[in-house]
Amino acid sequence: MTAAPSFRLTCFALHLGLAVAGLVPFSPAGAQQLRIALREDPDLLDPTISRTFVGQFVFAGICDKLFDINEKLELEPRLATGYRWEDPQSLVVTLREGVRFHDGEVMDAEAVRYSLNRHLTMQGSFRRAEIGVVQALEVVDPRTIRIRLREPSAPFLSLLANRPGMIVSPRAAEAAGKDFGLHPVCAGPFRFVERVAQSRIVAERFAEYWDPGRIHVQRVTWLPIPDSSVRLANLQAGAVELAEIAPSDVATVRRDRRLRLSLSDELGYQSLLFNLGNGPRADTPLGRDPRLREAFELALDRDALNQVVFEGLQSVDAQPMPAASPYHIREFEPRARDVERARQLLRDAGVRTPLPVEIMVPNGPELRQVSEVMQAMLAEAGFDLRIKAVEFATSLQAAQRGDFETYLQAWSGRPDPDGNIYDFFRTGAPSNDARYSNPEADRLLDAQRRENDQGKRLALLHDFYRIALHQDRSRVFLWHRKNIFGMTSRLQGYAPNPDGVVRVRDLRLD
Repeated sequence: MTAAPSFRLTCFALHLGLAVAGLVPFSPAGAQQLRIALREDPDLLDPTISRTFVGQFVFAGICDKLFDINEKLELEPRLATGYRWEDPQSLVVTLREGVRFHDGEVMDAEAVRYSLNRHLTMQGSFRRAEIGVVQALEVVDPRTIRIRLREPSAPFLSLLANRPGMIVSPRAAEAAGKDFGLHPVCAGPFRFVERVAQSRIVAERFAEYWDPGRIHVQRVTWLPIPDSSVRLANLQAGAVELAEIAPSDVATVRRDRRLRLSLSDELGYQSLLFNLGNGPRADTPLGRDPRLREAFELALDRDALNQVVFEGLQSVDAQPMPAASPYHIREFEPRARDVERARQLLRDAGVRTPLPVEIMVPNGPELRQVSEVMQAMLAEAGFDLRIKAVEFATSLQAAQRGDFETYLQAWSGRPDPDGNIYDFFRTGAPSNDARYSNPEADRLLDAQRRENDQGKRLALLHDFYRIALHQDRSRVFLWHRKNIFGMTSRLQGYAPNPDGVVRVRDLRLD
């Protein structure tokens, strides 16, 4: 405990020193540099195998997508210029002319075919489950590609506005192989320059970018700073121009005339993941018995967690889609805390109390505090919660190999509900770290993907939630987070997006 202040001071000095050492004069517009503080260090910068939310901040600078979503969740063309459905299973995408990758190669239909096929076939791909419905990829001409699907897919087009729609240079990807993420080559506004683990990721403006009028800085540096107080200190000192801010720091930013604040609702969620079948660590009372998982949830008070840790800014919920979504289902609201019922469930399960449970938590001050408050709540019901704080990217790797009992996991969210559930609940899906498996849940997940009628799709999602969340108690959804960013008042052009990702286009410094 006594080492923490010294650690924060050292981190602040390090990041401030890096920022000052690399400072570029701001007078000529072309010489501006932008420094963005991230709450974690991203995993590999390869859109096929990347999983981290913060990685998308970097991808927004270096890897353009076929489409993007705007602040109204409307689809906007980027590398693509348009699309049309020839029939429910054939999508034709037209591509923009004059686009080059950072290695000088032309971005054309063959490059799109290569990138989508790479997502489908590369070992370790986390995109395979997302676009596995693809049956064939046909190059019609250099500016047109036809994507044939095995069956109708309601969420497919929205996926091309996320990592599956990021197009990489075939030449660079073939040359680098599995190491492509160490030096990514895409068609974004900035060209990757260097990465120093746990320190910085640097990219410089790409002179041949297809949309130069929206790019106003010469260099972008992303700085991973896990400690929110250090991020705030860097922002106040002018060592970064934009940073994600903790709810507890909102008032401080509002009082500082040199800074501005942005608050917006996100599409994602914070949840508790139980290991149900991923290796030996699933063989626990909690992993075997849904009554204990129900007791675990009933011992928690979402509202109190929100007030104590987040100043009441988050939106508590018990399902993956926020209230603003047309796919939010009112029936699945959070249950009130019921310690007596939780104790009874523990007695019914015949376990000896206090029941030890280890929770893996990404190592940041807010989530550590969340786990500590949960620890006190769960103790009243008969659980002995043991906290294991782990660096974020390391926690993802541990979850994938099954080295956890429970995991406090966040997801940045997608506008279509499929993006918030399918890859986390479908049997065999790559992000189903719990190894949850239920044939009826699988049937419902597959059916909602094929259903374009909103009413019928809502009914399928309702039945899926009833099985996966209420019957099997496979996961506990806690709240939908706020996107909270602080920035220097000199930063212009910032527009919050519901996906929480900072786009570097249009940003400029006065």
